[in-house]
Amino acid sequence: MTMIVRTDIHNRLLQALDPEAFDMLHSGMERVELPLRTVLVESDQPTDHVFFLESGLASVVARTVDDEAIEVGHVGWEGLCGTHRLLRLETTPNRTFMQIEGHAIKIPVQLLYRLIEEDARSRDLFLHYIHTCELQLAHSALANGRYNMVERLSRWLLMCHDRIRHDDMALTHEFLSLMLGVRRSGVTDNLHILEGMRAIKATRGRILIRDRAKLEEIAGGCYGSPEKEYDRLIGSR
Repeated sequence: MTMIVRTDIHNRLLQALDPEAFDMLHSGMERVELPLRTVLVESDQPTDHVFFLESGLASVVARTVDDEAIEVGHVGWEGLCGTHRLLRLETTPNRTFMQIEGHAIKIPVQLLYRLIEEDARSRDLFLHYIHTCELQLAHSALANGRYNMVERLSRWLLMCHDRIRHDDMALTHEFLSLMLGVRRSGVTDNLHILEGMRAIKATRGRILIRDRAKLEEIAGGCYGSPEKEYDRLIGSR
């Protein structure tokens, strides 16, 4: 197993830990590759590890008993998969899987529990992260209720861009449809609008961010507040 060095960590939560707290987790850290569609959290199944993503993009999906599904969150290098374990829950109805391949630092839950029991600063850090996730979900509901489709699409593209950190993103129409809870044809129509405004370039299975400032202008007030709260509580890039 390759030794994991603190200076080589590319996850914002792990970077924000005090050196002593990082050392407490170090013995259980394992860097793992996460191919497309890898399941990190299975619905209603016990979760033994949490995953601190360093690259790629994971989707958190809620699904009803009649098989309707929508993305309720996504995770990149800013966060971790398995937040229900921080709330002392073994399972969650939501499912988390990789929408874009990447890699992560995998840590046993019991080691994480030891850290948050013994170190108040680390416990506060992870509680602050849960707060930012809840705020992001609240603003998704706000966007769905008060903003039009092209504004909502711009917001989701900005959120993906924040987490993937590349202008050229492997985002399919199927994924965008799941994110927004609309038909693929609606996604296509609104991508064309953003292309016409020269904010993006859409090709088969990929979205190129051409003008991030334009996307932020289009998204308006439905993007930015949760991101500022994350930077305030956890640290800017």
